[in-house]
Order: sequence, then C-alpha cells, then structure tokens
Amino acid sequence: MKLLKIAAAMLCVCFLFTAAYAANAGGQGDPLVTLSYLSGTYTQQVKTMVDQAVTARRTEMEQSLKNILAGNGGTITTPSGGNSVFTVVTLTQGQSLVGDVGCEVMLRIGAAVCGAEDSVGLIDTTAGSVLGSGQALAVNHLYMVTISPRRVTATSGTVKVLARGPYSIQ
Repeated sequence: MKLLKIAAAMLCVCFLFTAAYAANAGGQGDPLVTLSYLSGTYTQQVKTMVDQAVTARRTEMEQSLKNILAGNGGTITTPSGGNSVFTVVTLTQGQSLVGDVGCEVMLRIGAAVCGAEDSVGLIDTTAGSVLGSGQALAVNHLYMVTISPRRVTATSGTVKVLARGPYSIQ
C-alpha cells in the first residue's frame, strides 16, 4: 500500500511538471505561429517585398535600355550570380560583352575580338591556350574570363554568342 501511495505521488508530480511546461509553451521565448498569420500577414509582407524588388529592377533595366537605344551608353547586367545555362546574346558592330570572372563565351555567328587592358585576354578552353587582347575569337571555341573585366567586341554587323555567368552589354 505504501508503494502504491509513493507511485501515485510521483505520478501527480509528473502531471504537475507537464502542466507547468505546457502552460509556458507559446510564450515570448517560444512563440507559436498560427496558420492565419502565415496565410495573411506574413504572406502579404513577402509579396510586398518581392513586388518592390521586381519594380526596382524593372525600372533600372528600362532606364538602361532607354540609354542604349538613345545612344547614350548604358549597361544591361545579368542578375547577380549569373546563370547556370547559356544565353544567346546578339551584339551589333562595336558593342561589347563585358565578362566578369567565371563568365564563359562561345562565338557562334559573326566576328569578334578580345579586349583587355593587359596582354592576358581570355582562356580558350577548347584549344587550351590564351587569347590575347586584340586577337579574334574562333567560332565554336569556348572562352573563359579569369581576370575581370574582359571584353568580347563585335567586329561584324551581327554577332551571336552564347554566354554563361556574370556579364554586361555595353
């Protein structure tokens, strides 16, 4: 009988501790998040932040495009981090694709030359050589930018290149 009373007392103590712990759940130190908060307030805040970022980027790109079309110069830059897939880029004579470190370029149509401030231009990964500043790119060779910035400047009417990674058009 004494053992039964001790077991009952221990069980009561366990229930009291469980009740005390449950009473503190969801407090200031451990808040509960409700579905209505996630569906309403939080989702609306995220949508507002995304809309603001998209609007700012769109305005920036529209202004840059207006400058390019007006002949005032300008830059259209890929999103930070670049892309993991190749993008077809069309250049007109005199336009340049300016690559940052990690950018890969492949000339597909037309003629273009490498531009750099020093003698080291682009790495020709197809031939395993270095393309110096002022030298012509070979069609269907893959070039990599290892020192920023490096230019690929169109020397014929219409030039099409495949580009992957961070770059801008000037």
